Amino acid sequence: MIDLHGFGHLLLAGTWVTVKLAVVSLIVGLMFGLLGAAAKLSDYKILRGIGTAYTTLVRGIPELLIVFAIYFGGSAVVMAIASWFGYDEYIEINPFMAGVTALSIAFGAYATEVFRMAILSIPKGQWESAQAMGMTPSKTFFRIILPQVWRVALPGLGNLFQVLLKDTALVSVVGLQDIIRQASTAVAATKEPFTFYLAAACIYLILTAIATGTTHWFERLSNPQARYKG
Repeated sequence: MIDLHGFGHLLLAGTWVTVKLAVVSLIVGLMFGLLGAAAKLSDYKILRGIGTAYTTLVRGIPELLIVFAIYFGGSAVVMAIASWFGYDEYIEINPFMAGVTALSIAFGAYATEVFRMAILSIPKGQWESAQAMGMTPSKTFFRIILPQVWRVALPGLGNLFQVLLKDTALVSVVGLQDIIRQASTAVAATKEPFTFYLAAACIYLILTAIATGTTHWFERLSNPQARYKG
């Protein structure tokens, strides 16, 4: 049993912050991914260019630099706007919102390719059949294509979420009180880095195991054949 010297509540609080950050970033990141995939598969050249630029740029930059860019760059932009109204004090971006923005952008860039390949795997005849029945492109996508896309994309998205879950630790560098930040606070007070970083590692392993189990449950739920077989 690990002796946390009374700092267990801090680690629990940090765990809750990490879970919230990961879940919100996942939801927003999925939206970025769908929009990115739609752009890259668009008939319009300018949208394809925007989608390609987004995935190329974001996947080529370390997530930590994206966090710094959003946190410090966001403060600079807000301060520049505030200066137009005569406000010259320093304005700090909320670390949680900066983390959600940065992680969502990064997750969305990778999810774009997962969604794109999943959409391309759907036979083109399904689009044509729906069109022949008088369905609009939007209805076809949401009623016919998207349910199948989720089933194909789930394994890839599950893997991306596990990466996202671990990447939440990067936001601790801008002051977010997540697991790593709280563990560092406990280390500074007790001078026992091994104990608290080991505890943090165990928490991440538990969260990853839960995420893996949840992904498998969604995969089974989205696959009727596997569900009935079980």
